Amino acid sequence: MNKLPLSAAIAAILIAAAPPPATARAMTEVDLNAMKRLGAPAVSPDGTIAVYQLTSTDIEANSRSTQLYRLDLTKTEAVPEPIADLPDALESSPAFAPDGSLYFISDKSGSDQIWRMAMPGGKPVQASDFTAPVAGFKLSPDGRRVAVWSAISKNCASFGCPAPERLADEAKQSGREYDEYFVRHWTSWATPGTYNRIFAFDLANGKLTGGGHALDRDVTGNAPTDPFGGGEEVNWSADGDTLFYTLRESNRNEPRSTDTDIYAAAADGSMLANLTDANQATDTMPTPSPDGRWLAYAAMARPGYESDRLVLMLRDLASGRTQALTGKWDRSVSSIAWAPDGSYLIVTAQDVLDHPAFMVALDGTVSRLTQRGSIGDTIALADGSMLYTKNSIQAPNDLFRMLPGGNERQLTAVNADIFAQIDPVAVERFSFRGADGDTVWGQVVKPVGAPKGTPTAYLVHGGPQGSFGDSWSFRWNPKIFASHGYSTVTVDFHGSTGYGQAFTDAINRDWGGKPLTDLKLGLAAAAKFDPSVTPNNACALGASYGGYMMNWFMGQWPGQFKCIVDHAGLFDVRAFYYSTEELWFPEWDFGGPYYAASETYEKWNPVNHVTAWKTPVLFTHGEKDFRIPYTQSLMGFTAAQRQGIPSRLVVFPEESHWINKPQNSIQWHRNVFAWLDKWTGGAAAAPAQ
Repeated sequence: MNKLPLSAAIAAILIAAAPPPATARAMTEVDLNAMKRLGAPAVSPDGTIAVYQLTSTDIEANSRSTQLYRLDLTKTEAVPEPIADLPDALESSPAFAPDGSLYFISDKSGSDQIWRMAMPGGKPVQASDFTAPVAGFKLSPDGRRVAVWSAISKNCASFGCPAPERLADEAKQSGREYDEYFVRHWTSWATPGTYNRIFAFDLANGKLTGGGHALDRDVTGNAPTDPFGGGEEVNWSADGDTLFYTLRESNRNEPRSTDTDIYAAAADGSMLANLTDANQATDTMPTPSPDGRWLAYAAMARPGYESDRLVLMLRDLASGRTQALTGKWDRSVSSIAWAPDGSYLIVTAQDVLDHPAFMVALDGTVSRLTQRGSIGDTIALADGSMLYTKNSIQAPNDLFRMLPGGNERQLTAVNADIFAQIDPVAVERFSFRGADGDTVWGQVVKPVGAPKGTPTAYLVHGGPQGSFGDSWSFRWNPKIFASHGYSTVTVDFHGSTGYGQAFTDAINRDWGGKPLTDLKLGLAAAAKFDPSVTPNNACALGASYGGYMMNWFMGQWPGQFKCIVDHAGLFDVRAFYYSTEELWFPEWDFGGPYYAASETYEKWNPVNHVTAWKTPVLFTHGEKDFRIPYTQSLMGFTAAQRQGIPSRLVVFPEESHWINKPQNSIQWHRNVFAWLDKWTGGAAAAPAQ
């Protein structure tokens, strides 16, 4: 693993922010929820126009809406303009056809359907009229066809069927009936026989024609994969005759398997082939080259491990020969895009605290293209430039363009009105020797000029195979904690991503071992690096695995923190195993099912150490969380209450693993800030600057 001489163990980079106006103020939880959210762009065939989706929030109405914006890429000072703005409707998912017309999804007709408009300035026209709502679509490169997907009964031969009639008595019955597990997933209960399914339709005069062809034949499963798969898992061949897609087969093994495969389907539904049947681990993101020769995709090697390294693969579509293009590069690919001439690919991957874009040559040579921040939605343009979205701890997504010489140009500033009002924060990086002497990285996010003795918030990321890197989050956002007056510390402990696969693997069967060592050493290193960090006046916060670590802190590091905030954390890993849905996750991380590996589960089980608890703790949870059921927080709250430990429980009936609705997010943040302020003294505890 990575080693670092102690003399070089601390490194820092300060992100300079623009001077605030005289009336600047701290960013609030209302600001966080009011910020606009820029989605993936689409670029016209001639490269002159970009269209992107923008999500806006109405705080009072507690709702969000989406709209499309057009940006002229030929003008350096171009101002985005709203387009396809249908009254009382939402527009999303823009895509250009070869003739330059724009397709998108709108609910103007009463359900999500595909619409089309000529560019620029044409009138939107409805292009589909299905019984089922459209979840997503993908146009073929030649414009002759479109692939459409939604949750459709396997018994339905068309894109949506009427609900079956029910007997009078059945209509009064509400019981769910199951004969196999995987009965619920993330946020919803399973509807037996219904899956994400893809149909192909011909296009004529801008509209979908005919009854379409189901492209799953006799295979039963979800394509795109459920619940997070999307257009990155569905792509047409260059000639528009074959659709490549990722599917997770639905059967009795599904809760224990990470096996997703790439299928090739004839557009008329006459042929279906599993191209990656030999690999029992994950294969995903099929991306054909523009010349039709290659199929790029990403693959893992170890079945059952959701956090294995995703290697960029290249398949010769004529011969079927496959090569691991980035087999020697110790990073995990998270997106794939081809250059217009097929001479190279652009991928993104976590790398230390950043998520940059990289160029991958066809001989496997990897070159980093971007530096700070988190890059996504990359599009290589014919002139050698690259369009992409970028965010950081400082700001959410905006649209950027990297010119052929490497200079970066920001094209949008969708939240400039809010950022003009609020105080900047400082972001610093540091590193230290963690468990086993390995290099571990962290960040300090703080008010500019924060003095020595500033109250401290210690944020622990979830996953656990994830990163608290230089990226924006609308849920766990270091900047808003800094804006509230806290020196905020994050540490990418063993198990985090972006440091090589061995570092990620190090947490397996060691949940409370090396990560706890790193987090203890990390807080001390942060305080040594930045005097504003105050370990003796700090609260710790975490969600999911981070919430697990909060429960572990209370049993293994009692007395260190003034308070704890535990969102959706694991309290009893035995109960978690028997009530979660994706069994592959605990079975890999703990070495098998609970009944076969109970010693490992119990070694790292927080419930076994509740008698050591003494730290005031706030538990929060979404009632529809099926990954980590809300009973985990209820049990922790009971343990604290029964022992007389100051504690509070906040449950959100409408939320799942994440707190997403605007007013619920505001309520969550206000509860959290009140809890931190109560036990640390909040801003009143900070020395005067």
